[in-house]
Amino acid sequence: MAAHEITSADFEKVIADNELVFIDFWASWCGPCRAFGPIFEKAADANPDIYFGKVDIDKNQDLANSAGIQAVPTLMIAKKGHIVYQQAGALREADLDSIIDQAKKLDVDAALAEAAAQQK
Repeated sequence: MAAHEITSADFEKVIADNELVFIDFWASWCGPCRAFGPIFEKAADANPDIYFGKVDIDKNQDLANSAGIQAVPTLMIAKKGHIVYQQAGALREADLDSIIDQAKKLDVDAALAEAAAQQK
């Protein structure tokens, strides 16, 4: 399954309606984005259980600004409605596969409970 285009209008719904979401913030003029794009698409095809989306920052500047995107490409991961990862830079295929594996294994509820306990 190819990655879906995400816009400012549907970003929140995508995060809320899917358990695990990988989002590639990119731009057409960005060389590293063009290099990372096929890697991201291949991962989308290999992981149909994950929602893969792409946000064109030039078409969705308000979303890029509200998400704190300062460089592209930036990979954002949301699980159970929570942003659990965000980092700029193109990834190699093996690195993206590792991040996918870690995201699948992440127990968001336990991580939130631990963070809440540490704040007390």
